[in-house]
Amino acid sequence: MRSPGKVCIPTSPQNCRHHPFFRFLESCPRTLSAFNQIHAQFIATGLASHTYPLSRFLLLLSSLPPPSPSLPHAAALLRFASSPFLPNTLVSSLADAGRAHLALALYSHLFLRLRTAKPNGHTFPSLLKACAAAGPSFYPAGRALHAHVVKFLDPDAVDHFVSAALLSFYSRCGNVASCRRIFDRIEDPDLPAWNCIISAYARSSGDGGDADPRMQSLFLFRNLQLSSPFRPNEITLVAVIGACGDLGALGQGIWAHAYMKLNHLTVNQFVATALIDMYSKCGRVDLAEQVFSAFPHKDTLCYNAMIRGLSVHGRGQRAVELFDRMTRENVGVDEVTFVVVMNACAHAGLVDEGQRVFHRMKKDFGIDPKTEHYGCLVDLLCRSGLLEEAKAVLECMPMKPNPILFRTLLTACAVHNNLELGERVMAKLMDSEPLHGGNYVLLSNMYARASRWDGVIQARALMKNKGIAKSPGSSFV
Repeated sequence: MRSPGKVCIPTSPQNCRHHPFFRFLESCPRTLSAFNQIHAQFIATGLASHTYPLSRFLLLLSSLPPPSPSLPHAAALLRFASSPFLPNTLVSSLADAGRAHLALALYSHLFLRLRTAKPNGHTFPSLLKACAAAGPSFYPAGRALHAHVVKFLDPDAVDHFVSAALLSFYSRCGNVASCRRIFDRIEDPDLPAWNCIISAYARSSGDGGDADPRMQSLFLFRNLQLSSPFRPNEITLVAVIGACGDLGALGQGIWAHAYMKLNHLTVNQFVATALIDMYSKCGRVDLAEQVFSAFPHKDTLCYNAMIRGLSVHGRGQRAVELFDRMTRENVGVDEVTFVVVMNACAHAGLVDEGQRVFHRMKKDFGIDPKTEHYGCLVDLLCRSGLLEEAKAVLECMPMKPNPILFRTLLTACAVHNNLELGERVMAKLMDSEPLHGGNYVLLSNMYARASRWDGVIQARALMKNKGIAKSPGSSFV
């Protein structure tokens, strides 16, 4: 690689915006070899001792595609940094690029191990965001970062951005209690903070207590209108409409829909999907179809929600027609699309249509069927009494069938009085789940339907010998 030549050291964006070295830096290949040579130029020309040039180099270093040994390079460059600005620059760029593991490793190495600088309020927001986006496995890391916020930052230094990052982290991870505690400490929450806490409650299914958290999201929405200078936006209404659907609160859902129209809020793809889902869950599939028909920019999410609503209400033929229309109009289909369409076929007894949809997955759309899709196919065949065909599907699956699929077939054997196949299925279930009481109860019920009382006694005795207790029934009366 050709050297950029003699370099005059620029120290500010105004001085270096058109400098040849930085034009070279922007256009160089994104390879480790090229960056090694640039690193040498930084040392030789003295650029490594200046903040702005070094920050530009660090941003480009973070863009190296994984896997790359950029962590040792970054640590070498920042080893003697006295200000947290440069470490924050690199940590944030890695976190924003979705490389949470590398960002956390660099944070730990620079701030905790080498202690090149003390973390400040700009250190944590991007890391917390990356932990939330990376999934449940990074939840402990996010909790540890919260502890570091308490440890390293003075209470006055925990500004709006840090609080918002913590609030968003706990909201996306489903920890409603922690999310509420942080929200209650914010003196004047802005609209994103309100949206975080409302969404957290709307997504939560609760822990079996008396108060449904989704009802709390409706109370918070009311508080937002009464006590905050901010007006709800589309994000707020998506959460509220979703909570109404889960609660079956049709009146409140209609009110939220009317609120959007009166306040001239935009019905985008997310709002339309939430409305379709809400009306379907509340039993008004006719209103769901009105929203679907009126929305001009239908995407995959909208179609999936509408097909799911039709499936729940037993309108399988209409769901299949909508799927065919979806494919004709070149709307992208995904794995969820096939699950909801096949469920619709299963509930409506459309065996041929369901099998046709299943076989189109790989042939027409290049989507490999997963366990969920095979489960839908088995359920479709079982509901129609095609037990041998369902058994054949389980035997030819490319992956190992899970116990739920065998239990579906066992239940169908009981319904259709197929004792011989039921006993064979039960043998497979006993191998995979020898202590699952529900399997023995299904077998016992199957014998009872066929008046095989000796089989009922044997199934109950087998449960007793294995120390398996049947779960007691319950009643609200």
